[in-house]
Amino acid sequence: MPLRKRPAAMAAATLLTLSALAVVPSIAAAAPDPGGPVKVNQVAYVPGTPKQATVVSTSTSPLAWTLRNAAGATVASGQTTVRGADALSGDSVHVADFSAYDTVGSGYVLTVGGNSSHPFDISADAVRRLRTDALAFFYHQRSGTPIESRYVGSRYSRPAGHVNVAPNQGDNAVPCRTSCGYTLDVRGGWYDAGDHGKYVVNGGLATWQLQNIHERALHVTGADRAGLADGTLAIPEQANGVPDVLDEARWELEFMLKMQVPDGRTNAGMVHHKIHDQNWTALPTRPELDSQPRLLAPVSTAATLNLAATAAQASRLWKSYDATFAARALAAAEKAYAAAKANPNRLAPATDNTGGGAYEDNSVGDEFYWAAAELYATTGAAGYRADVTGSSYYKGTSFTNRGYDWSWTAGLGDTTLALVPNGLPAADLAATRAAIVAFADRLLTQTATQGYPAPGSGDGTYYWGSNGAVANNGNVLALAFDFTGQQKYRAGAYAAYDYLLGRNPLNQSYVAGYGEKPVRNVHHRFWANQNDSSLPTAPPGSLSGGPNSQLQDPVAVAQLSGCKPQKCFVDDIEAYSVNEVAINWNSALAWLANWAAERAGTGGTTPEPTPSPTVSPSPTASPTPTVSPTPTTTPPAGGCAVTYTSNNWSNGFSGNLTVTNSSAATWPSWSLTFRFTAGQQISQGWSGKFSQSGAEVTVTNESWNAVVAPGGSVSLGFNASHTGANPTPVGFAVNGTTCTLR
Repeated sequence: MPLRKRPAAMAAATLLTLSALAVVPSIAAAAPDPGGPVKVNQVAYVPGTPKQATVVSTSTSPLAWTLRNAAGATVASGQTTVRGADALSGDSVHVADFSAYDTVGSGYVLTVGGNSSHPFDISADAVRRLRTDALAFFYHQRSGTPIESRYVGSRYSRPAGHVNVAPNQGDNAVPCRTSCGYTLDVRGGWYDAGDHGKYVVNGGLATWQLQNIHERALHVTGADRAGLADGTLAIPEQANGVPDVLDEARWELEFMLKMQVPDGRTNAGMVHHKIHDQNWTALPTRPELDSQPRLLAPVSTAATLNLAATAAQASRLWKSYDATFAARALAAAEKAYAAAKANPNRLAPATDNTGGGAYEDNSVGDEFYWAAAELYATTGAAGYRADVTGSSYYKGTSFTNRGYDWSWTAGLGDTTLALVPNGLPAADLAATRAAIVAFADRLLTQTATQGYPAPGSGDGTYYWGSNGAVANNGNVLALAFDFTGQQKYRAGAYAAYDYLLGRNPLNQSYVAGYGEKPVRNVHHRFWANQNDSSLPTAPPGSLSGGPNSQLQDPVAVAQLSGCKPQKCFVDDIEAYSVNEVAINWNSALAWLANWAAERAGTGGTTPEPTPSPTVSPSPTASPTPTVSPTPTTTPPAGGCAVTYTSNNWSNGFSGNLTVTNSSAATWPSWSLTFRFTAGQQISQGWSGKFSQSGAEVTVTNESWNAVVAPGGSVSLGFNASHTGANPTPVGFAVNGTTCTLR
């Protein structure tokens, strides 16, 4: 099934509706400008990862390249590798590999044959910002609550939408489109995409991915548990003692719980598929100004199982934070699962596409497996175990088809079983992980032949929401690295990240607010600056759906006819089949950015593998193009510097440290020591091996973050208990050298 957000039927329905509601601008039948021939990640390459650019050229011989810093000095040089014709872009390409240069800095420019790239950084700072910006998207998309300027700034603030304040007809008492004898209060949740609809099957995937960001950190060695701790996101729930990523996911899950049919009613326990306007809303329309009637679609088995899966997942994650909510979530999950088993074929029809996308799915065996896996991981009950082990999807078989998306969810259950301790046979769990890794190998084989590596569908067609597929497959590559530690999977995941941020045929950063050519005019009713200058563009961290070679809107048809798959994109608000946003695409980006920020390393190391290296380590005086061995900046004098912050609650806190090598020599390994002064006691740590003896704490490196170049840094953290005061630790030192506390 195509990896797109909405079925093709929606395109025709939307085309007819928009022709009546909005004026489509005059369209010039010309393809988008692909920009210069040197295509890079125009934001930042992460230190310690492969750094490659694609160069468009018909030359059959290697070309000389130079890398210059912000001052214009050449810091590296080499020759390209000829790749030739690239089917997905139609370009003839070379690859410039400057992986051996790893000095952190900004304003680098790569020049090949007199053509220069957009400027870019070598730094982990951008991906750490993106980790939170990609998640900020969800607060922006909240329904039923004001979006406050103190969290998003005045440009993006707005009143609450769909809360029964005129002209809204409100979500507080929404009737069924086909009479059901009741109304539901379904305020809250996230607007799914560029319209004002709220869809359970899309919400399920997005909620699971946000919750999995947190759950993965609980079970993967070296994961960054502090990265999205309480207080890290700009949301109203900050400082409540709960990780912010769980708070954000709960906003959607509470809505999904409201979509469940109440006891005593026909179809009790089942879940309504979606809720949206009676007809497609005009573009633009601010949420609080939407006057359309709101209607509940009929129940569906798929929506019911999405609630069962995500509520069961939430139950185990919230148990230590809010036991009452955890119990309520589990009760709803078990009720939903039982209802779905009693109604296994209540399928959403493809024809239900007026006012909102249909999200039809004609096969729900994968959802049954996913829900059973989540319920088993939470309860350990024999019935759920039997449903897991008896499923045709058991042990990762869904990965022989593809990874996962809103309509193909068995892989989510596999991921949970592979991460969360459970009672299944060790050999079966090993087989599940092996299936995930085998799919990652298929993705690497696919991208190895591409001029612009992007782990997509693999069949040569780019579907609606192709960027979501790239991000999701990047997540599978990331999991393969988590499971094996093999650098090829880490490199593959970062290559997907590079593609989304500009290393693609159009020189287009598909993430708003990131890069020299970021997407601006996404299809959205409020972020509609292209149509109304009083409205904002998309906020930073919003991911466009990306190339769609099926051309399912009038702008795409007019401008992109005959386009090669990776070039079937235009940054236009009316081009909804290529340039909409959606919660399940941004959740995939948020997961990938969180992992990439965590696994960024510290710089100073040449990543493995670097295929066909084109950079020679010889001195720059050699006739062969080389990397200059001299750093472009002199590291500050001294040994090390430490930045320390903490997030506190009643009797506990999270400590976050950034340790910087401010000496002139690379650390081949590191040992950090410091001392508490008020009886604090560490309970767990990450991104380092922690030990504590009395007040003295020692942290040694993990294998993946051992090497720290001059000017490089490593981030780590811990959870700890305290009573009374919680002063900053003292006596920071690395490898016996006293550090400066910044």
